[in-house]
Amino acid sequence: MFEIGWSELLLIAVVALIAIGPKELPTVLRTLGQWMSKLRRMASEFQSQFQEAMREAEMADLKKQVDEMTSQAQSYANFDPVSEVRRELESTQQQIESAVVDKAGVDTPSSPVTAEPNTSPAGAEPAVAPGTDVAASASAAPEPATAGADAAKPDGKPA
Repeated sequence: MFEIGWSELLLIAVVALIAIGPKELPTVLRTLGQWMSKLRRMASEFQSQFQEAMREAEMADLKKQVDEMTSQAQSYANFDPVSEVRRELESTQQQIESAVVDKAGVDTPSSPVTAEPNTSPAGAEPAVAPGTDVAASASAAPEPATAGADAAKPDGKPA
C-alpha cells in the first residue's frame, strides 16, 4: 500500500526526534500506537460486518434455492404418470376426432355444377344455383345439351 522503505523510516525518526524532542517522544509514540490500534480495530470490525452481510446474502440465496427445490420435490411427490398419460391420450384422441370431422366436411364429394347463361324467356326455369342438387334440377326440366361455344367445363366456367 504505502511504499516506505527503511531509509524513509529512519529519516522520519530523525526528524521526529529533532522536532518533538527526546523527552516527549515516548508519549507521542504511545499515542500514535493507540491511534493505530483503534484504526486497526475499526477496520477489522468493518471487515467482519461486511463478511457477515455477505454470508447473510449467501444464506438468503441458499434458502431461496432450498425452497425452490422443496416445492419441486413436492410437485414430483404428487406426480401420477398414469393420469398424465391418460390426459395426453384423451387430448390426442379429441384432436384426431376433430381433424377427422373437419376433413369429412371438406372432402364430401359434390358433383360439378355447370352454369349456363340464362337465355330463356322470363317464364322459363332459372339456371341451377351452386350447391343445389343437380339431379333434382335435371329431373324437373331437362335442357338440351349444347355443344361448341356454350359448353361449360366441369369447374363451371365457359370453355
